[in-house]
Amino acid sequence: MGKSVFPENFLWGGATSANQCEGAWDEDGKGMSVADCSTYKKHVNVADYKGQHSITSQDIEEAMESKDVHKYGKRHGIDFYHRYKEDLDLFQEMGFKTLRVSIPWTRIYPTGMETEPNEAGLRHYEELFTEMKKRGIEPLVTLHHYEMPLYLCNHYDGWYRREVISLFLKFCQTVFKRYKGLVTYWLTFNEIDSVFRHPFTTIGLVEDRYPADKWEEIIYQSVHNQFVASAMATKLLHEIIPGAQMGCMITRTLTYPENCHPKNMLQALKENRKNYFYSDVQVRGEYPKHIKCEWERKGIHVEFGPEDEKMLKAYPVDFVSFSYYMSRVTSFDTANKEMVSGNLTSGIKNPYLETTEWNWQVDPTGLCISLIELYDRYQKPVFVVENGLGSRDRVEEDGSIQDDYRIQYFREHIQAIADAIAEGVDVMGYTPWGCIDMVSMSTCQMSKRYGFIYVDVDDEGNGSYERKRKKSFYWYKKVIASNGADLD
Repeated sequence: MGKSVFPENFLWGGATSANQCEGAWDEDGKGMSVADCSTYKKHVNVADYKGQHSITSQDIEEAMESKDVHKYGKRHGIDFYHRYKEDLDLFQEMGFKTLRVSIPWTRIYPTGMETEPNEAGLRHYEELFTEMKKRGIEPLVTLHHYEMPLYLCNHYDGWYRREVISLFLKFCQTVFKRYKGLVTYWLTFNEIDSVFRHPFTTIGLVEDRYPADKWEEIIYQSVHNQFVASAMATKLLHEIIPGAQMGCMITRTLTYPENCHPKNMLQALKENRKNYFYSDVQVRGEYPKHIKCEWERKGIHVEFGPEDEKMLKAYPVDFVSFSYYMSRVTSFDTANKEMVSGNLTSGIKNPYLETTEWNWQVDPTGLCISLIELYDRYQKPVFVVENGLGSRDRVEEDGSIQDDYRIQYFREHIQAIADAIAEGVDVMGYTPWGCIDMVSMSTCQMSKRYGFIYVDVDDEGNGSYERKRKKSFYWYKKVIASNGADLD
């Protein structure tokens, strides 16, 4: 075991979201969110995830009339809402320094419209954060993690209506004031770049409600409203909790050219620039010129408030966080090329990489590249807040889960982070996704497991909900104890 390159204050931990793990979807005054409309997809087409996430107005009406927790998998989750102390004990045993969680807007303001917050919701997260601090675990809190109030989707056109900005800021102000002294690290919008991949989940928009020729413009207007809300929330945070830090959060969809053909090089550059757009606005505080050129070419009009550009420039985020699961390959000529599709993005199959059973390609070197590029671009600390391997785990006759494939995955990706740090990148921490098994975001499966901790729940929500330590649990515990020096 050599000397660790990770800084002493490196935030080792794990990541969750409330809508995928909490359950208790209608308890203690919680309102319905967009996540409560997500259905379990029994037959997943791993060749094309795009169809897995479409939703219609009729789908929403059916969800609103139903109390089913089997069809709507995020309603049952893994019962973290009631079992969080047991789970925090396991995270403490692993040595977690931080845990990424989210506060659902609908637990604090059930429809988003209330003038007074729901005290039961506020009290729950106060207790959660207090218990985390007792165990030496620093909360990393996402404010908007695919959990928009369904009422605002139905009555305010999601994030398309500017009035939603003030409603969101009311929520932010409430939680900042309540959790001052308990939470230092915050994130604004989870994977804000996903607005085109799954607009209902991200910005509360349902495609059948709008003219087809205006759809792209409507999405851009919605994400602009989120950018403004991000800047204003950052301003509020710094005023209410001096010393607290706000981060943005994007999906890093690193794109390689298929080869060095100049057209492929140019296409990959454009794909990466499109991905950076979402962090550019929140970190640099202004729109990149290429986006405004695109709007002009397409006749897209985005309404800016008189102070919007000034606000974006004055209140950028303090650090850059991102999820990283895979890289992509692009080409100007895709005819007769084998394609792969994962995380709702698709590309040409990379012959140099392994592919999981969910058609995701594993590329740890891409994580190192992403860290270096993000840090070089922004010169602000970077934080890997999602990364992981979804797999079908098997419980052996002796009760053990021998997930050596997960250990190998994490060993290679943690080494990639170490390589980036050795290159001078300021990395704040690492929170692998689904540190405990939970319901999948896009397909609502439980069989696609990410965790170091196994949860006895099947795809339809049946099971004992008992927690079991996997082999990777003990391995990650050793990694944290050695501050990343021991990856054997």
